[in-house]
Amino acid sequence: MFSVPSSLPPLVAPAPSLTREEVARYSRHLIIPDLGIDGQKRLKNARVLVIGAGGLGSPTLLYLAAAGVGTLGIVDFDVVDESNLHRQIIHGTADVGRSKAQSARDSIAAINPFVDVRLHEFRLGADNAVDLFKQYDLILDGADNFATRYLVNDAAVLAGKPYVWGSIYRFEGQVSVFWEDAPDGPDGEKRGLNYRDLYPEPPPPGMVPSCAEGGVLGIICASIASVMGTEAIKLITGLGESLLGRLMIYDALEMSYRTIKIRKDPATPKITELVDYEYFCGLGTDDATDDVSDTAANSTITPSELRALLDSGSRLALIDVREQAEFDIVHIDGAQLIPKSLITSGEGLSQLPQDRKAVLYCKSGVRSAEALAAVKKAGFSDALHLQGGIMAWAKEVQPDMVMY
Repeated sequence: MFSVPSSLPPLVAPAPSLTREEVARYSRHLIIPDLGIDGQKRLKNARVLVIGAGGLGSPTLLYLAAAGVGTLGIVDFDVVDESNLHRQIIHGTADVGRSKAQSARDSIAAINPFVDVRLHEFRLGADNAVDLFKQYDLILDGADNFATRYLVNDAAVLAGKPYVWGSIYRFEGQVSVFWEDAPDGPDGEKRGLNYRDLYPEPPPPGMVPSCAEGGVLGIICASIASVMGTEAIKLITGLGESLLGRLMIYDALEMSYRTIKIRKDPATPKITELVDYEYFCGLGTDDATDDVSDTAANSTITPSELRALLDSGSRLALIDVREQAEFDIVHIDGAQLIPKSLITSGEGLSQLPQDRKAVLYCKSGVRSAEALAAVKKAGFSDALHLQGGIMAWAKEVQPDMVMY
């Protein structure tokens, strides 16, 4: 088990000088004895790559730009959606539909014109991650899925780069620093470790809901991103004790921060190459996924087909497999709520009507397809699920429906 790590050497060499305008802009930094002109020059010379201009990337980018990080790279190929705005504060209402990377660049330019913003508007993958990471001093991972998290980790190991990792869910968040090639401590202790030492394997698909499915309190993003940005500045300048070797856990409801130590797991395989991370995280083709896909493919109904059956008077049981909070926002008229978790555990199967054909739906069709497999296995052979979920229903059948 690691002891709390001592300070790491500065990650970045100082820039030659600060301009008169930069001295004025960063004056409150410059008068901090431990940071001073030398630290500000290091920030100016730093190149930081941020994965995602979303919930965690947004506040992190804003504060690193304001702090004077000289070069910020942004990896994001998504566009701004209205549902992003409650937490992704780098974007505004006028940016809906725009490229997130371009929107973020414009916001950064409005805050600090001295920052060089580099856009990487493509999907990060095994074919480009290592080469991209080598162009930067430090990586900040704000990804919201496990496939990208493991990709970032492995690519950072192969590129020899440290990275700050954060995650959020509802009222909670986690932050840590990983660096496989971290320099040894003053007593010769080995400090290198990576994300796989903390989480050797991803959870089963669907076990951990995404923010889109489970929700997140928007301001939690600021709480976790501020820690991530602070860790980045500390690594760049060599200030304080980093979270390398520790995991910080934040609970907003208790308003508690706690840290647990992370040790290097000798069982962690050495990372020598990048793999198929969709498959590694159970999202690729395997037997379980095939079963769900085959079941759904043979028992899928489109929104227009469902509308026609309802209009014809067919006896159907509409089963909403989302959570209560989602059901309360919006649901199809006449639907009965039986959350997927109750169906897959078997507890909710007794609530399914025996005298009508069941049609399952969720938000986008993913959860209902998984629930359908359990329903079929329980003997409801004629059950169906709605293709595209309630989102597709709203788009094709009921366009005035409130959507989240």
